[in-house]
Amino acid sequence: MQDNKDFRNKIANREALIGVGLVIINFIWWYAFAYGLGSKDPEEYKSIFGLPDWFFYSCVLGFIVMVILVAFVVKVFFVEVPFDDDEEGEEQS
Repeated sequence: MQDNKDFRNKIANREALIGVGLVIINFIWWYAFAYGLGSKDPEEYKSIFGLPDWFFYSCVLGFIVMVILVAFVVKVFFVEVPFDDDEEGEEQS
């Protein structure tokens, strides 16, 4: 059975929390623009590239911002972790 004090568990938990944080940021971005700008009278909507402004900011721009943010977070905060156990490798040698 794998030891709970394995360094990979700590890394995996940290990266999972970062992922959850990114999901929460994405939801807040989407909700703020979709319901913030989208709750006006439809006649007051502005158009960006033929889309209502609330849709453009929440879905199109939000997607682009999240892709850039996730790429940045993966490059800066995520680390490569070996999948093989050190103990098993030593026993077979």
